[in-house]
Amino acid sequence: MILVLGSINADLFFTVEHLPAPGETVLTPSVTLRPGGKGANQAAAAARAGSMVRFLGCVGDDAVAETVLAALVDAGCDISGVRRVAGATGTAAVMVEASGENQIVVASGANGRVTADLLPAEMAPDITLVCQMEIPPAETERALIAAKAWGARTVLNLAPAGDISDQALVAVDVLVVNEIEAIALAGEAGTPLGLARNLADRHAVVCVVTVGAQGAVAVEPGGVAWRVGALGVEAVDTVGAGDAFVGVLAATLDDGADLPTALHRASVAAGLACTAEGAMTGLPDAAAIERRRPDLAPAARV
Repeated sequence: MILVLGSINADLFFTVEHLPAPGETVLTPSVTLRPGGKGANQAAAAARAGSMVRFLGCVGDDAVAETVLAALVDAGCDISGVRRVAGATGTAAVMVEASGENQIVVASGANGRVTADLLPAEMAPDITLVCQMEIPPAETERALIAAKAWGARTVLNLAPAGDISDQALVAVDVLVVNEIEAIALAGEAGTPLGLARNLADRHAVVCVVTVGAQGAVAVEPGGVAWRVGALGVEAVDTVGAGDAFVGVLAATLDDGADLPTALHRASVAAGLACTAEGAMTGLPDAAAIERRRPDLAPAARV
């Protein structure tokens, strides 16, 4: 079973001809409200990929709370661990241009009230905990340390990039970062594979570095490295592709598969997530992932 402790947002989507430059105003005829938030997206991705998922987080007492929670239920998530608090649900303004590139600004709202106390008092070793960095960092750290103490598998998507203690990193089994996040954590630039080796060795974790249209690389603590490409698709919206990758990676590992298989399924899911609008509404299910797996070469050792 997967527990996801993280953020849930109402995403306001603006489709624009081009992303605004500093000081520029760009007009668009309409705006669309969709469910999102890294935590909720990853929970939905894992559930749609076939895992039992319980989402733990906070929503406000506003009108959009029901909309975003309904989306999690539709994806197959258990939301009994969601706490309702006074104030606004987290909200993101997402601008997407014709190429699929995006800019995002997030108002944390109720996500700032999420605590590690939402976790079960005890966690079995067969549980996988998935965390990100859109709730208070101290609570993410508390959750990872607590889960590791119970013997659970821990997955951290260090997104957005932020400070995290060495004590918390010791409690991480699988670290997923993009190139920018990897450089921020490593404190130096490097190739994706070099960064993955650096972080895997330094923190004794499986380190996965995603590289967008080039796929991802991963290095295990013992130095074994893997590379997987990206699924060839016509991108409509890249928002949520990274969350699809993390959610499906966690779901596949939780199901007992090895790392190369998890990387392969995750990369297929990330590609498929780019073919539909919306971070959560465009997530593929297990059947869609399996249909497209033959179109992408399996992860290879490098």
